[in-house]
Amino acid sequence: MPKLLSGAEIVFKSLEDQNVEFIFGYPGGAVLPIYDELKNHKSIKHILVRHEQGAGHAAEGYARSSGKPGVLLVTSGPGATNAVTALTDAYMDSVPLVCISGQVPTHLIGTDAFQECDTTGITRPCTKHNWLVKDVNDLGKIIHKAFEVATTGRPGPVLVDIPKDIQFNKGVYKVEKNKSPKELNGEKSNKINLKDVDKFIEMIKKASRPIFYTGGGVINSGPQASELLRELIHVTGFPITSTLQGLGAYPGDDHQFLGMLGMHGTYEANNAMHDCDLMINVGARFDDRITGKIDQFSPKSKKVHIDIDPSSIGKNVQVDLAIISDVSELLKKVITRFKEKNKNFLSSNKEKTAKWWSQIEKWREKKSLNFVNSKQTIKPQHAVQRLYELTKDQDTFITTEVGQHQMWAAQHYKFNKPNRWMTSGGLGTMGYGLPAAIGVQIAHPKKLVVDIAGEASILMNMQEMSTAVQYKLPIKIFILNNEYMGMVRQWQELLHDKNYSESYTEALPDFVKLAEAYGAVGIRAKTPDELDEKIKEMINSNKPVIFDCVVDKQENCYPMIPSGKPHNQMLLGPEDEKEDVSDEGKTLV
Repeated sequence: MPKLLSGAEIVFKSLEDQNVEFIFGYPGGAVLPIYDELKNHKSIKHILVRHEQGAGHAAEGYARSSGKPGVLLVTSGPGATNAVTALTDAYMDSVPLVCISGQVPTHLIGTDAFQECDTTGITRPCTKHNWLVKDVNDLGKIIHKAFEVATTGRPGPVLVDIPKDIQFNKGVYKVEKNKSPKELNGEKSNKINLKDVDKFIEMIKKASRPIFYTGGGVINSGPQASELLRELIHVTGFPITSTLQGLGAYPGDDHQFLGMLGMHGTYEANNAMHDCDLMINVGARFDDRITGKIDQFSPKSKKVHIDIDPSSIGKNVQVDLAIISDVSELLKKVITRFKEKNKNFLSSNKEKTAKWWSQIEKWREKKSLNFVNSKQTIKPQHAVQRLYELTKDQDTFITTEVGQHQMWAAQHYKFNKPNRWMTSGGLGTMGYGLPAAIGVQIAHPKKLVVDIAGEASILMNMQEMSTAVQYKLPIKIFILNNEYMGMVRQWQELLHDKNYSESYTEALPDFVKLAEAYGAVGIRAKTPDELDEKIKEMINSNKPVIFDCVVDKQENCYPMIPSGKPHNQMLLGPEDEKEDVSDEGKTLV
């Protein structure tokens, strides 16, 4: 007769068999049996956060920087609902998370018991799949299935809701082994139609104004996908741009890289997207921050869309060729067949794309990321540039919050490797960066991890500094402090007649004293002259640091595509702000 294990034991046995090393969690009544079992499993380390949202973002940071699924453990009711923001964030940005939530005992479900809520109902729209466990004998199979769903196809979060009596009950630990992986989304990633590959190659050969448009799907596919992308770009000689989530898949300092595209992308990237005759979308979603006005989005181009998720194809933009595949698998086949038939393509095609590259260089002359620096006040762009220069020789990991600072970080910090840039894209979650930095530091204990933050965002999950201090995680919080919700203020200025309604952050804490209160290091810089030395002090500290970088309060984030406008109508600076934004445009922000 097989050995009987409690539900709590089965949870840990499943996690051990999935090679889980860390769990981010917060205890509560409905998960106490699981916490009781924790002491018997030394291979798994529990990281005690200060809020369940923090657990979710920390698990995201861990997952995105390591390539492994993140695991969080929360109690029933408010424990689970507090995790919803992080689950939704992971869902939007395709981050593999496994959330284990406690639930009231089975016989109390539906009675409005203490700390009861319909967790599976609430999380159904923001997870790939979820389960309410009704039989302890199914628990092992469900947890293993949860890991499979979270990590295959387009990655994303899943949730397993375990009633308290199931955690106590004894059952058999059963795992289905040696089964061939089931098709997800009706597709297998390795079934690539070679006719599509050949059609794609023909489109590449015919193009005179091509561009690669790459997204987070490249990074999700693994390090090999980034290497293959680089090879294909060098073989073709084509320009490449990236979404916010795709930064790092291709070296940010390479000549063929045009910078980030979209609402705050570079002038050359957005104009090239608008004027191209072939757009090759690799692992991106055609989301609204990229496309702007849909009916004027790259109107004269043929479009190729490569994505593992069939539901993303044709969702926002109709394309001429869709290939449903894992990025890495497809690029392998494309490069092999391309090289076989087009050995001297780079040199033979140079003349064909010469006019295009000449036009791109003219757009580059605009130097759209330039700004007017100051000797008196720290400009936020300058602060990010100095941070980059002083950390670029280290293998640095950057997280951000959401707002102006996020865009300045994306514009001025160059990423040459994948999995070094963790930011909230689809959901735009303020408060993401600090707990995410904790997860990154857990995954990479000897690396430099910096959260480029805003003073408004950082206060949303500031309590997680306590977690960083407890576990001696030397994360660096680099606050671009302009005393405003900067992006809100910018939109109010440009779109709402300078009505700065509730965007000024009064009664800010003294961040240096706050850091010291937590047992961390506090540093403040107010002038450009002291910036470098203070940044070096931050880098050299072996403790968590809060760096209060006091920056220009009025600085706006440029370039910017005004709402409702196409890619080729950009604001490059304050001098371009005269143009009115339509009422329709105001609704699109």
